[in-house]
Amino acid sequence: MCGRTACSLGADNLRRACAYRDRRGRRRQPEWIRAERYRPSYNKGPQSSGPVLLSRRHLQQDADSSERVLMDMRWGLVPSWFKKDDPSKMQFNTSNCRSDTMLKKSSYKGALLKGKRCVVLADGFYEWQQCSGGKQPYFIYFPQSKDAMAEGKEGDEEWRGWRLLTMAGIFDCWEPPSGGEMLYTYTIITVDASKDVSFIHHRQVRAGKGAAGRMPAILDGDEAIRKWLDFAEVPTQEAVKLIQPTENVVFHPVSTFVNSVRNNAPECLAPIELGAKKEVKATPSSKVMLGWLKNSQEGSPQKKENDLPRWTSQFIHSPSPKKSSADILQQWLGKEGEPAAKKRKA
Repeated sequence: MCGRTACSLGADNLRRACAYRDRRGRRRQPEWIRAERYRPSYNKGPQSSGPVLLSRRHLQQDADSSERVLMDMRWGLVPSWFKKDDPSKMQFNTSNCRSDTMLKKSSYKGALLKGKRCVVLADGFYEWQQCSGGKQPYFIYFPQSKDAMAEGKEGDEEWRGWRLLTMAGIFDCWEPPSGGEMLYTYTIITVDASKDVSFIHHRQVRAGKGAAGRMPAILDGDEAIRKWLDFAEVPTQEAVKLIQPTENVVFHPVSTFVNSVRNNAPECLAPIELGAKKEVKATPSSKVMLGWLKNSQEGSPQKKENDLPRWTSQFIHSPSPKKSSADILQQWLGKEGEPAAKKRKA
């Protein structure tokens, strides 16, 4: 399953990271809808809100269905047919949706057949492995390229750095029976865990049968994202063929600091060494980088959006090689000396 994610980019930089080519081949950035509601976080759980991509045609009937918009939605789908005034009174968990039953369960079938497909954005997601001493959390994300921390040129609109994880989701819009503001919510589709990360999801064998772990359905590359979002051009039965496990992910262990959803800091996703004390090493360089990351949240008085690392849109460039991903994140968090994106001459 997928019960915790991180998405630490500010609203403007998230928009730049989601640049894409439209139907005519023009480079576009998705427009934010209600950007002021979005809050970056290193530790998002169900019932919190998070950024998703969807086709503009869901909001504007005469729009090009290939045009994308960004929207902040609540995690945990509330079906449009739900009759009670309080969505928290739902008797079932809709934060995840199994791929093998999504066209059978009424909570998801209606929305999916109406083309309400979205892409859930994140730096990565967390999973916990059951160990003899308790549960060990891991951070799972796309492989990163060697130039992920390269600085862009002055005035360059391209975003260079961390490649966002793009997960397939379903959304719906619920109107309170007594009237009020429409509530947009989403669920993350899950598939059987891939071979590379299956050991994290290992479960005890019950009655002689093994229960396979689940992971988010990840859309790898802009073509898959385009087909999933463009509901007017790609019918449901064709789109669901994109929902498959992927091996194109990497992971590393992180501190149990992330176990509490109340903890929202860079320490949540920083790599640790297993066997050592599960805390981020307080080296001078890590203190500097962690402090910089804390101040890089959108709205911080110490940092402006344009001072953040500029990352190349993952939608336009080809998938990154697996090697060096852990090193990139360690460098980003200041584990290997002064961060590449913030080096200064002595």
